[in-house]
Amino acid sequence: MKSIGIDIGTTTISFNVVDSSGPQVWRKETLDNGSFLETGHPWERVQDVGAIVGKVVGALEELWEEDVAAVGLTGQMHGIVYVDGEGRAVSPLYTWQDGRGDLPVFEGKSVCQLLGEQGVKAAAGYGTVTHLYNLKQGLVPAGAVTYCTIADYVGMVLTGRKRPLLHASQAASLGLFNGERCSFQGDAARVWGMDPGFFPEVTQELELLGEYRGVPVSVSLGDNQASFLGSVRRARETLLVNVGTGAQISVLSTRCGEWPGIEARPFVKGTVLLVGATLCGGAAYADLERFFREYAAAAGAPDVPQYGVMKALLDAQPGPQEAWKVSTTFAGTREDPKAAGSVEGIRRENFHPAWFIRGVLAGMAEELYGLYETLQQQAGISRSVLVASGNGVRQNPALQQLLSRRFRMPLQVVENQEEAAFGGAVSGLAAVGELSLEQWLGL
Repeated sequence: MKSIGIDIGTTTISFNVVDSSGPQVWRKETLDNGSFLETGHPWERVQDVGAIVGKVVGALEELWEEDVAAVGLTGQMHGIVYVDGEGRAVSPLYTWQDGRGDLPVFEGKSVCQLLGEQGVKAAAGYGTVTHLYNLKQGLVPAGAVTYCTIADYVGMVLTGRKRPLLHASQAASLGLFNGERCSFQGDAARVWGMDPGFFPEVTQELELLGEYRGVPVSVSLGDNQASFLGSVRRARETLLVNVGTGAQISVLSTRCGEWPGIEARPFVKGTVLLVGATLCGGAAYADLERFFREYAAAAGAPDVPQYGVMKALLDAQPGPQEAWKVSTTFAGTREDPKAAGSVEGIRRENFHPAWFIRGVLAGMAEELYGLYETLQQQAGISRSVLVASGNGVRQNPALQQLLSRRFRMPLQVVENQEEAAFGGAVSGLAAVGELSLEQWLGL
């Protein structure tokens, strides 16, 4: 029996065909997402829904085999697609990077500030923040009756559903969600003029959405939860560090709670993931690469990626020194969107590109460790196993070394390069009863 896991990421769309014996990856495919739309607004980050759906369906046709028995979904959280009463998309995908929630357009205040004054914790890019901004600005598309994440919408397309059904892991990422009750906060929504009937339906179980080509399709998991499912086996002992476009730490827990920079995200079998997320993550390193590329092009060199040169400079640096103290909050933090990055410790003797590169990597590790310190000091949670996933860390040995040293634990890098897609396939097997999540996670 095989299951196909689909991960609709911000940068790439990945597929794992997983054999239930093991389970193990049978085939895999990764495509560039490449669907960002130019809008003329620097704060707006939206993607073409039709282009994403076309790539998913096309790849499924290429990967399909007769013994496929389940399809599992996951994808970027927080962002939303508006859909009409027939289940058709009537908007682009407003991604998790969209910044309209931080615009001070309501008497000098942003949607996030207004919600915060009422005790509602939500960040720009969260679906309900995006929707509230659109609602107040008259930007909700005509005919829209609800919204969902892009992975949920793909599930609708594959199965012909007219209304989305969200797993709690995706629903919670939109904001205004009560994890303990597994429902959106309708009363709070009314205060802001939002119709509670606009919220999508939610489930805590790995339910089936319907069928695609006669094969069950399971409800979508949030990509953070799917990555954990695809990366971790000794769940009660493990701290997972994931570095992709963003970055986060995740630990399994049976109790909800919120601490500075930490949120509880619904998982499976009555558990939650306590997650601390940074807004830059691997994007900080990508920003640094663009900095070097821009200079190289201005100096007459070809406008080509500089990652290889950066690695060579690191390899040639004598000793693993991090004299530059770089704060990588280049896009702020979830607690303080206006926070900025900084650089300290520059002296003439260390004023070289390699020190800057290593300083940025060390800053990425330090930002993640600071979130783990919060869990240790305020939640009393510590772990003994450090596991890393995501291409941002897998392809960067220097970052692996820095993470291991900063967390003071040996680092295990997940072998499968697309762990969220693998986790999606595992969730599909669990949904059709071919795999026990309790045994898989060691619960």
